[in-house]
Amino acid sequence: MYGSKGRIRGWIDGVLTLPLVLPPTVVGFFLLIVFGRRSFIGQALEHLGFTIAFSWPATVIAAVVVAFPLMYRTALGGFEQVNPTLLEAARTLGASEWRIFQRVLLPLAWPGVLAGTVLAFARALGEFGATLMLAGNIPGRTEHRPSRLPSFRLLRLATWRLRPFG
Repeated sequence: MYGSKGRIRGWIDGVLTLPLVLPPTVVGFFLLIVFGRRSFIGQALEHLGFTIAFSWPATVIAAVVVAFPLMYRTALGGFEQVNPTLLEAARTLGASEWRIFQRVLLPLAWPGVLAGTVLAFARALGEFGATLMLAGNIPGRTEHRPSRLPSFRLLRLATWRLRPFG
């Protein structure tokens, strides 16, 4: 999306950032509709021997979909802050677009890309709603950390004993 303008960019931007403004359970429900066993994609994957819904890969897909908008917006901001005259100078020196990206654009936008990665990783770690909808909470199979924390704390409180002094 870097460098493109017009109505299409607005629509693509809106679609890519939609998981950021929707409630996580709505995103999870949408993912369940897309990857469910009765959907076109779900049936095609099942024909190939893969099942996404209520499986371990579903937890990864849900976390990535919910966290992606943070990575996208932050990295895009980093790329847009690069001075375009530096890119034009590299083009006048005969550098290919890939070489310009690799040697000029990415090193200058690196702080934004790194910040987006950290934000997305932190959001993915705390994801609960979409993961619960798509992967479920099957103990020992699709159980995920945010759902285990409250039960772990309750277990710890239940087994805690007062020790006498001395």
